[in-house]
Amino acid sequence: MSLLMQYGIIVSVWILSLLLILIIPRQKRRLAMVAFLFKQYITCIFGHAVVELKLLAYPVRELADVSRTSFTYEYMAYPMTCAVFNAYYPSHRSGWIQFGYYVLFTTVLTIVEVLLVQYTDLIRYVRWNWFWSWATIFLTFLITRVFCVVYFGTMTRVEAAKQKNAASTTRS
Repeated sequence: MSLLMQYGIIVSVWILSLLLILIIPRQKRRLAMVAFLFKQYITCIFGHAVVELKLLAYPVRELADVSRTSFTYEYMAYPMTCAVFNAYYPSHRSGWIQFGYYVLFTTVLTIVEVLLVQYTDLIRYVRWNWFWSWATIFLTFLITRVFCVVYFGTMTRVEAAKQKNAASTTRS
């Protein structure tokens, strides 16, 4: 595949990732932003570790002089997908539906990655395979979801305490 076409894929991923912002419901934007930023933090650590351990390589990448990871995947596409994942998470559904939601997102991302490995130079498995991608994607989605639940659960309790405190101060 030509280098121009591969950079075209990178630009397309940026455009698609930015367009995903439009499908996040207004009332879920704070949740999506927290998920996006936390996922960036996680992928910064995992992505650099995997590349430095020479498990994966990104032969064609942007900002090649700065980092050996894929800036587009690690800092935009993957975190934005996680933002959408959290915005539409079926929290009031059964555990099986929730598990299936994880499996669906993880599998789609893994299939896209495997196709990129086979048909482009955007990513190359060195000592890695699709299963490790699937497992790490699943794990990072889970970690991010737990973080969001704890973060917003804590925020809800803080807000409730503030309202209770304000109500008791007003009565005094």
